[in-house]
Amino acid sequence: MPPVHHWALRSFIAACAIGALPPASASCGGSFCSVNTQWETQGAWTGTGLRVNLHYVYIDQDQLRSGTGKAAPEGAAGTIDELHTRNRYLNAAFDYALSPAWAVSLQVPFIQRDHNHVVNDVSPVYESWDISGLGDMRLQARRQFPLSPASSAGMVFGVKAPTGKINDANAEGVVAERSLQSGSGTTDAILGAYYYRRLEGDAATAFAQAQWQRPVTRRDGYEPGQQVSTDIGLRYALTLATSALLQVNLLWKDRDQGINAEPEESGGRYVYLSPGINRALTPHLQVYGFVQLPLYQYVNGTQLTADESLMLGVSWR
Repeated sequence: MPPVHHWALRSFIAACAIGALPPASASCGGSFCSVNTQWETQGAWTGTGLRVNLHYVYIDQDQLRSGTGKAAPEGAAGTIDELHTRNRYLNAAFDYALSPAWAVSLQVPFIQRDHNHVVNDVSPVYESWDISGLGDMRLQARRQFPLSPASSAGMVFGVKAPTGKINDANAEGVVAERSLQSGSGTTDAILGAYYYRRLEGDAATAFAQAQWQRPVTRRDGYEPGQQVSTDIGLRYALTLATSALLQVNLLWKDRDQGINAEPEESGGRYVYLSPGINRALTPHLQVYGFVQLPLYQYVNGTQLTADESLMLGVSWR
């Protein structure tokens, strides 16, 4: 492979290996950055051995939305108006390729989230929470099948474990609703498929991936909605060490279920455009960044949304 293409392919792996923030999109707090970051499944890194990835995500949910339109707080007596949720995630991933065909990964998220809302009464009551801690970890495996010298397909399967808290409370002792918690309390099954291809000239790589996640347990009257995501992306080498990245991310999330859920205020349909860039600092060290911008958002009921999400990360092997 010519040097420019070798470096281009290396720089493509700079994206993070998690893509695995807690997958929620609830009325007041659950959020996600749906950038597809499982680049190993797309041919960017096919060698055996260990890779460690660390990335940070910032999502500031300050816009109420109803359906596809923006909404304003109602202020009606006896109701609760969601005001603001700020999400910060630090995600660590450990990916080990046993062979070009088989690999396993462990994904560990750490979550910090603050939220406030107002209970509308004769005298409005403002409540706030500051939640932090370990989120729900994921253990996944992938099986890859070469189709040609320039393309491969594969499967991803795994489980999300209920390692995050579900009972964090504020200073007044009020337990936050389940969609705000750092964990869902449920065990989820994960199944996906992907395809990638190096394009003519070998300076670009295109990929597509679809993934389904569904809870297989319910805990304390709560079951998060199942979700299906589809991602299409392109990587293009600009220089020996720098690549431009572009993705379109589609997500459908079902309503949450159970007595401790808010079915009418959860779930939706989303389409995002996610441009990014990465830089190879050394043959083994990469830095990268993404901005995720909503092209279409439809939410059930009224939910807090964000105008953009930011992701910064570093990858080492």
